[in-house]
Amino acid sequence: MAQGDGFVMNEAKTGGSASKSGLPRIDFSSFILSLYSSGLVQLGSMEDPSTGEKTKNLEMAKHTIDMIAMLQEKTSGNLTGDEEKLLSALLSELRMAYVEAKA
Repeated sequence: MAQGDGFVMNEAKTGGSASKSGLPRIDFSSFILSLYSSGLVQLGSMEDPSTGEKTKNLEMAKHTIDMIAMLQEKTSGNLTGDEEKLLSALLSELRMAYVEAKA
């Protein structure tokens, strides 16, 4: 294991910030929000932060939605009430946006 790997592993276990650069805290909600943001970019609802352009990739958007749905199924009964509500709400929003983008 490289010297830096121990730091990342310890931080991930404690849920602390991975760096002092202002990266978001590592927790389930921020992970789901990251996937949600990726889905919005793939649906063309948000600008891609790397290009500044809006483009649609419905195949990738569906893949992202399916990943979030799989996480919902696999984490059922293991999340806090707030995490469950967030996951359900974001998944519903992405599904609706997908249907609209496909039309």
